[in-house]
Amino acid sequence: MSWESFLYMGGYAIYVWPAYGVTALVLVVNIVWPVLQRKQLLRQLTIKQKRTQAR
Repeated sequence: MSWESFLYMGGYAIYVWPAYGVTALVLVVNIVWPVLQRKQLLRQLTIKQKRTQAR
């Protein structure tokens, strides 16, 4: 088996590689999105806590 035949995927490369790409993208988003939301939530809670302590 050569790299060329592996990349060609028996003629189905046009379907297989985009599927791998979409899958990888979804996995990355599923990791990054919650981390960003957590940071945003913690930032909002910190601001809210500072406001209530200032009163």
